Parts: sequence; structure tokens; C-alpha cells
Amino acid sequence: MTSIMPCLWFDDRIDDAVKFYAETFKDARVIQLNRQDPNGAAFTAVIELAGQKFFLLNGSGGEPSKFPFSWAVSFMIECADQAEVDHFWNGFVDNGGKASMCGWCADRFGLSWQVVPKQIYSTVMGDDKAGSQRATQAMLKMGKLIVADLESAYAGG
Repeated sequence: MTSIMPCLWFDDRIDDAVKFYAETFKDARVIQLNRQDPNGAAFTAVIELAGQKFFLLNGSGGEPSKFPFSWAVSFMIECADQAEVDHFWNGFVDNGGKASMCGWCADRFGLSWQVVPKQIYSTVMGDDKAGSQRATQAMLKMGKLIVADLESAYAGG
């Protein structure tokens, strides 16, 4: 079966990234860690986060990155509830990351994430067009998404 595995370019920080993601995602698994560097630093790694495999590459060779992460590509984390949204958002932003708008944030490596509650489907993407528009307008004013505020806006509150 064909599969897709994103390849993420880290600059001499794979070991930090593996540790950070393993602490942030409860079900994280390190599948493979390849150390070819004479100093013991990881050259490549394969990790699994929430069932998705990622290939990590130390592509810099000690040079400043020619290929930094961009906001143009992000990974969406569909969260069950506000507690999960808070866990991931705070885990990224409070540990050297950067907050943005509408659920977007970047972790300390510059990798972009969309931290989205599953309630986005029943509010911003809900069947009631007017409610959906109100929820969308509420979302556009948020950094971290707040489930109760999206639901209230959708309901007309």
C-alpha cells in the first residue's frame, strides 16, 4: 500500500525534536534513530505522532538552514476537546514557539501546527449558514481556539 510520510529538515536538532515531540504527544513512538555523526548526533529519525509517521533529517551539516520551515505548510491536530487544544497549543507556544491566528501556532523549531477542536465541524463548518458565519467571525479574532466561544457564536450568543 502506498503511504505518505512528511520529511522534516532539522538543523542539528533532531535529538531535541524527538524528545520534544515525545513529551508533547502522549502516543509518540520513535521507530528509528540513525546516528552517523562521529559526535553521536542523530542524522535521521522516523517518529510517529498520533498515528502519522514523520521522517526527520539533519540536513544542515552545521551550516545555517537554507530551508527553514514556513507557515505555508502546517500539520493539523484534531483535538477531542478544549483540554486537548490547551495541551497542544500551550505545549508548542509556551516552550519557545509562536502563537498566530485561527488555531495556528509554530513550535520552537518553527514547524507550523493547526490546533483545532473537533467542534470546528459543527460550528465554523456547521449546517446553519448564519451560525457558521458567526462562528467563523469569532474564530478570526482568536489565536488559540476556544470551543465554548465557537459554540456560543454559532448558537447566536
